[in-house]
Amino acid sequence: MKLIPVIDLKDGIVVHAKFGHRDCYQPIQSVLSNQPDIYSILNGFLRMHAFDTLYIADLNAITRSGNNTALIHQVLNDFPSITFWIDAGKILPQEFPKNYIPILGSEYIDKHCATYLAQFNHEFILSLDHGVVGERLGETELWQEPNYWPKEVIIMTLARVGSSQGVASKELQHFNEAHPNKQFIAAGGVRNMNDIDILKKYNVKAVLLASAFHLGAITAENLKF
Repeated sequence: MKLIPVIDLKDGIVVHAKFGHRDCYQPIQSVLSNQPDIYSILNGFLRMHAFDTLYIADLNAITRSGNNTALIHQVLNDFPSITFWIDAGKILPQEFPKNYIPILGSEYIDKHCATYLAQFNHEFILSLDHGVVGERLGETELWQEPNYWPKEVIIMTLARVGSSQGVASKELQHFNEAHPNKQFIAAGGVRNMNDIDILKKYNVKAVLLASAFHLGAITAENLKF
């Protein structure tokens, strides 16, 4: 199982994402670093394990209240051997840095989803987003038409992000059984290695997580595999 650390950026600092209530996110408090800047947190992750993939959410871009683009591109330039999955809201197709993979979230995609996604030529990762009460966000057509999806698809459960409520195992099981040719990535609710073991049983290949790292529930010792 591939564990992918998540960094949530807001106004230039790393914040603690909880339940999808983005207006209420506060600067991160972490066992990895006593500073909430992205370099301190990122280096904290790398001291724990030689992660080759990290996820960055630009919350300003997502909420259309500015962006952290310059900072993110500086990080990508400074860590060229790491692949970064970048969620920056609804973006236009463009030439991205070599270590930049765009995350396209269903919550930003309107009724023209087929035309929009086709512009990226499957060179993206789709996030199928569940809202703060578990509702499916975005166009119904997108959820029902797997031909629009790339091979890798995130099942994002915003209500579980930062909640320590456990993973949405039933939803992940449903998608894995219905679409065995896709690789589903879990996001939201991981508490500890027991939850990682549950995801393995459902054949989930990767998971996005932050709180379990910041709280010390998953440590460097757990990652010696």
